[in-house]
Amino acid sequence: MAKMKIIAGDLPQGAWALHFGILSNPSTPDHPFKGESLNLQEEIASLELVTEQNKKRVVGTLGGGVAGAVLLGPVGAIGGLLIGGNGKQVTVSCSLKDGRRFLATTDSKTYQKLLSMTY
Repeated sequence: MAKMKIIAGDLPQGAWALHFGILSNPSTPDHPFKGESLNLQEEIASLELVTEQNKKRVVGTLGGGVAGAVLLGPVGAIGGLLIGGNGKQVTVSCSLKDGRRFLATTDSKTYQKLLSMTY
């Protein structure tokens, strides 16, 4: 089971799990007892790796102060945005077919799985 951390957007922030294409969180503010889950294999409209070149557009799109604080942090944090080995963390921007969007960090192996769901 892969892990993702939602850091901004329309989904509740925090730790989520990705298992067989289902993104789930056991407890969210809207669903404190049953949690929330999304079938990303059916719901992803677009997925984009957030890099130095496109971070301004992502911040503007999400419009959240949290996203701005995360993305405009120290230059050392930018290194984590680039894809590398399986142990490296990447930040992705995901748009869902229902119009919701979120910004999340995960490992590069999980990013590759998410990317394959868009085809």
